[in-house]
Amino acid sequence: MKHSAERTAHGLIPIADGLWSMTQPLRFWGVETGARMTIVRLQDGGLFVHSPLPLDEALGAEIDGLGPTKVVVAPSLFHHLSAGVWKDSYPEAVLACCPGLEKKRADLAWDRILSDRPEPEWAGHLDQVVFAARTMENEVVFFHRRTRTMICADAIFNLSEHPSRLTRIVALLLGNRKPGATWLERLMIRDRAAAREQIGRMIAWKPERILLAHGKCIEHDGEAVLRKAYAWLNTPPPGFLA
Repeated sequence: MKHSAERTAHGLIPIADGLWSMTQPLRFWGVETGARMTIVRLQDGGLFVHSPLPLDEALGAEIDGLGPTKVVVAPSLFHHLSAGVWKDSYPEAVLACCPGLEKKRADLAWDRILSDRPEPEWAGHLDQVVFAARTMENEVVFFHRRTRTMICADAIFNLSEHPSRLTRIVALLLGNRKPGATWLERLMIRDRAAAREQIGRMIAWKPERILLAHGKCIEHDGEAVLRKAYAWLNTPPPGFLA
């Protein structure tokens, strides 16, 4: 299928050749954060679906117009609610999850439990790092080599420019004045050395763009944004966290 610069009727937005995203409204504790799904076309023309959103007939038709769905990824312990619906609709697709989700969602027949090593279906096309230092999420972060795009769920939040005034206020209260982690995410990290190593591997990708699940995506200077977002890992933690 020829790459289109137009938004599809259902809301899929072309980001680059072979890369799309889609957002839907999502409220978390009453606050609108939105949720984003990312779709990558693999070398064989199949689709890699990251953090799948609810699937209906119209969206399914548009997805099918892009190519066959080959992989569906639930990238963190918080991003999995629609995985089963996608597997039901695309039973031949590989259903993959972050470490630990296979226990939390034992109702689903997972085909792959992800690690730091890319699976054969996307090796050479996508790289990945398990952000295991944030144990409550265990997020697997991906990097699309050809477009230098980092694809994440919650490793980076960017809600300070959200259209909702309430969301912007809550983002400020959570310390999300700029792209990065809120203080809630910071509290999830107890092993700073491990976090520095894992973030360091993401920085080594030298991403230009960062696609994230909640908030405005980073279109330029992704490496610098990532460095700045996690610079706090290089400072001693407060006494009560030490």
